[in-house]
Amino acid sequence: METEIVSEFLPFGRIYKDGRVERLTGTEVIPPSLDATNDVVSKDVVYSSEHNLSVRLFLPHNNNNNNKLPLLIYIHGGAWIIESPFSPIYHNYVTKVVKSATCLAVSIQYRRAPEHPIPAAYEDSWSAIQWIFSHADGSGPVDWINDYADFTRVFIGGDSAGANMSHHMAMRAGKEKLSPRIKGLAVVHPAFWGTDPVDEHDVQDAETRSGIAEVWEKIASPNSVNGTDDPLFNVVGSDSDFSGLGCEKVLVAVAGKDVFVRQGLGYAAKLEKSEWRGDVEVVVEEEEGHVFHLQNPHSETASRFFNKFVEFITGSSTDVM
Repeated sequence: METEIVSEFLPFGRIYKDGRVERLTGTEVIPPSLDATNDVVSKDVVYSSEHNLSVRLFLPHNNNNNNKLPLLIYIHGGAWIIESPFSPIYHNYVTKVVKSATCLAVSIQYRRAPEHPIPAAYEDSWSAIQWIFSHADGSGPVDWINDYADFTRVFIGGDSAGANMSHHMAMRAGKEKLSPRIKGLAVVHPAFWGTDPVDEHDVQDAETRSGIAEVWEKIASPNSVNGTDDPLFNVVGSDSDFSGLGCEKVLVAVAGKDVFVRQGLGYAAKLEKSEWRGDVEVVVEEEEGHVFHLQNPHSETASRFFNKFVEFITGSSTDVM
């Protein structure tokens, strides 16, 4: 096996001379379960045989009277490089959301960089959403979605890179007039960036800015003509028009110690100033860092945010510790 390293992108992984990619984190997976673990059952279904990609579906075990349920479409984070719907951190989080919100969830697997540079992840996510919406008339290939999904209550959400992609999926849904219209978009600690800081409070440190740029330009999206000013990454600082965002309401969550905090706040401000007509809610946890709710899910602040996330889906307040 080749041992000569040609590129190292810590903390995510290494690329060897023979092209092999070694991921250093985010590789653990756990299987789905039809046992009512935590009162939720799960299963994997292939949505793209061409690319061997699946979604993981989560369903409350006790759905009294077979009621139609809100549908959460979740796009995981991991810098477009690591993690999957099958990672313990995402499997467990989505399971907990499904139990508390009494919703159906579909967590999307997508091709990851560096083997599959951007825009592959975006193309796959859109393909998965189209596949999910093929069930809207009740005649899709998966009974769980046909039988339980309420397509008038569809929510798309994600964290970090997944939050970035969730925004772009909602923009594409509006452009392509996806029907029924998405109810809500949850953008949690979004990975938005650009060559220049968005304001005087944004990260000014050159080493930090170049480090983030390097992950995007050399690993995740080496084909971007404009580097970190690619509109896929520079959502806030670019001239992109938010007026066509294809949803009714947006939850924007930021963390005060996250390098992306000013980008997230700038995103919310840009959305509120745009001609998009919908409701924007901003949630700030000043003393927390990037994806703290996944890294330390039992903390008081994580529980508080979790309740807010569930409330966004259900439309009513909850209190889950």
